Amino acid sequence: MKRLHIALVYNAFTDGTPDHPEDRSGTADLRQMIRRIGRALRSLGHTVTVLALSHDLFAFQRRLRRLRPDVVFNQYDDVVHGALYEMRLAALVRMMGFPMTGSPALALGLSRYKYMSASLLAGAGIPIPPNTALLETVRAVDQHKWEFPIIVQASQEHAGIGLDRHSIVHSKKQLRDKVRDILRKFGQPALAQRFLPGREFNVGLVGGSKLRVMPLAEVNYADLPPEIPPIMSYDAKWVETSVEYQKTSVICPAQVEPGLARLIGETAIRAFRAVGGWGYGRVDVRLDEQGTPRVLDVNCNPCLDEGIGLARSAEKAGIPFPQLLQLIVKAALERQPYDADVPMLLPLVSQSQAAAHPAGNGNGHGHAKNLAAVSAGATN
Repeated sequence: MKRLHIALVYNAFTDGTPDHPEDRSGTADLRQMIRRIGRALRSLGHTVTVLALSHDLFAFQRRLRRLRPDVVFNQYDDVVHGALYEMRLAALVRMMGFPMTGSPALALGLSRYKYMSASLLAGAGIPIPPNTALLETVRAVDQHKWEFPIIVQASQEHAGIGLDRHSIVHSKKQLRDKVRDILRKFGQPALAQRFLPGREFNVGLVGGSKLRVMPLAEVNYADLPPEIPPIMSYDAKWVETSVEYQKTSVICPAQVEPGLARLIGETAIRAFRAVGGWGYGRVDVRLDEQGTPRVLDVNCNPCLDEGIGLARSAEKAGIPFPQLLQLIVKAALERQPYDADVPMLLPLVSQSQAAAHPAGNGNGHGHAKNLAAVSAGATN
């Protein structure tokens, strides 16, 4: 691949609240990850310009237009509960005519609307957990027949946000209480599904028109105490001091019978393609009582930090971190089938005009401000 000018974009918004040092999802860890990605891309000979988005959409548009990068390396991640800025940023970049790594706007939006994504997969004949339902009110619990245990989570979050020790319920009363908690805390419907008892796998995917399945990673819950449910909760993912984090491990490559491994990989590819995923992704799969792989979640643009997640699986396949990023850039240049490149000239309005379109505040990890028109804000 020739040397490219790459714009590395990430979300630098913070509400000013200090990060907890034991929480690995904080701003400091994000910036370290971006530095590692930048170094790896430069080691391949590329020129990298880091664009830290926060508030000012129009400054971002102007700077991106001036830079005219060959590729936008999209690492923008939402920090407001229920926000869909990820898909808006992706739409903006493509409307400006630049190739972009990872999945397009529609796939990013579908993967965040968990119930819509699950319904799409079911319609395509891809197995999902039974009892999948969207609960917009506490009263809606009584409109369904349930086979407990049920796992309940916020329907528009990712990275384990909203999953905790009390997310698996065993009665309608517990289900009502958990739905009420999600509605109040996250301001969005709850997603309920049958909790599956089988093994859990993370399936890494890399490539454009030809997707490659990385070695399977199995989540190992064997060391968890019995009072903590075997799920990939927020604490298990991010909080180093928690029992969940310390007692949950990942085995990669997983020890899986070849036929089952092939079925898991094929199921993951079908799910990723069904939502329109591209470039790289991770599909979370769990086995049901009969050993059938059922898709829990399709993650477009998953975490790309070195040595963990997708990068760890790629290393087991003999793909070092810089080469993994190179494959992702290559897929961006390949472009999706049927993707018509029709750049649009987006108006650069004045700051006074932008102020006329303020965004409401969110709760949780941050508050987005000055969100105008089609995308999240940005700053230099």
